[in-house]
Amino acid sequence: MILAIDCGNTHITLGCVDQSNIASAVFRIPTDREETEFGYAVKIKQALELAEVELSDFEGAALSSVVPPVTDTLVRALRLLTKKEPLLVGAGIKTGLHICTNDPGAVASDLVTSAVAAKELYALPAIIVDMGTATTLTVVDEKGRFIGGAILPGVKISLDALSQNTALLPHIDIRPPLSPIGACTMDCMKSGIVFGTAGSVDGLIDRFEKALGAKAASVIATGGLCTLIAPHCQHEMTVDETLILKGLSLIWYKNKATEDTQYKGGRHERRHS
Repeated sequence: MILAIDCGNTHITLGCVDQSNIASAVFRIPTDREETEFGYAVKIKQALELAEVELSDFEGAALSSVVPPVTDTLVRALRLLTKKEPLLVGAGIKTGLHICTNDPGAVASDLVTSAVAAKELYALPAIIVDMGTATTLTVVDEKGRFIGGAILPGVKISLDALSQNTALLPHIDIRPPLSPIGACTMDCMKSGIVFGTAGSVDGLIDRFEKALGAKAASVIATGGLCTLIAPHCQHEMTVDETLILKGLSLIWYKNKATEDTQYKGGRHERRHS
C-alpha cells in the first residue's frame, strides 16, 4: 500500500491505495502555501490515525503537485512521516504514457497522472473531465497516447468572478436549481453555473469526438466538484473521485525501488556499488 497525495490549488487530496488500485481512507485538507512540513506532517498523521491506518503499513508515498511553493514542503513532510523518499511525478519518472503534445514537459503532473489511470483502467479512447479549481478535459486516444485537451475556469472561479464583478449579484452556494429556467436571481445564477458548466463540458466532448473521428469509449469525471456537475451532463460519465490517486499508485509501482535504486525529488537515480 502507498500513500498517494494530489496537491491542487484549493485542496490536497490524500488516500491509501493498494496494488489492486483500491483507494481507501481518502481525505482532503486545505492547500496552505504558508504551512510548514511539520504542520502538514501533523495533519496527515492525525487524519491517518482517525482512519486507523498505521504509517508502517505504507511501502512508500507518491506525490502529484501543481502548486510549486507547496511541493517541496510536502516532500519533506512525507519524508518525516514515512522515513522514505517519496516519488514526485515529474521529469524522469516512468509513466508508460506517450505524451503527444507540442511541449510534453509542460503538461501538469495531475493531468499526466489521471491519464495514466485512464489508460490502465478504462476503455480507450477516453476523455477525462477534472472538475477542480479549473475544469480540465484531456484525451487519451485509442493507442493510449495523451494528445491534449482543454482548460476552462472552474465552477468556483466562475461564480466568484460573477459575484465580485457585479454589484447586484450575491454570493451563493453551488447547487443546482429545481429548473434550468431560474425564477429568481439566485436560481438564475445557479442555473448558469451548474447547467452552464455542464453544457460547456458536453460541447467540448462533442468537439473532441468529432476531432477523434470516434465516440469516446470512456468519459471519466473526477475532481472535487465532479459529483455536482457530472449528473447534469448529457454524456454518460463514470464518476471516479480517486482517479488521480489510482494513477499515483500505478506510477509508483512502475517505478518501485529495488535495492540499488533511489528516487530523489522526481528524478530516477541509480546508486553504484
